[in-house]
Amino acid sequence: MKLFGNVLLRVLATFVASALGVIGAGTVAGSMSGVEIPIWFSAVMGGVMAVAKVVELLALAFLEDGKLTMNEINAAFQQTVALKNVEESKDEKTK
Repeated sequence: MKLFGNVLLRVLATFVASALGVIGAGTVAGSMSGVEIPIWFSAVMGGVMAVAKVVELLALAFLEDGKLTMNEINAAFQQTVALKNVEESKDEKTK
């Protein structure tokens, strides 16, 4: 159950992070095209697309052998966000 909660919170974080990034793009695209796109709609679409990608990767990992390991879960989320790896590699180069 703890693993399920962890995955659920990470999916929520993926939604929020992606939704916030798309708000600006939706606003700019709307102003340039003349088509008014509500900010909330841009946010929802960005979040849904990111969550769908993670869920697809988790489903593919589950289909492979019928179980999800922590490594498979981490790999699915790393496909969408790799901030910690970037920071770690910068720290290693400065040492």
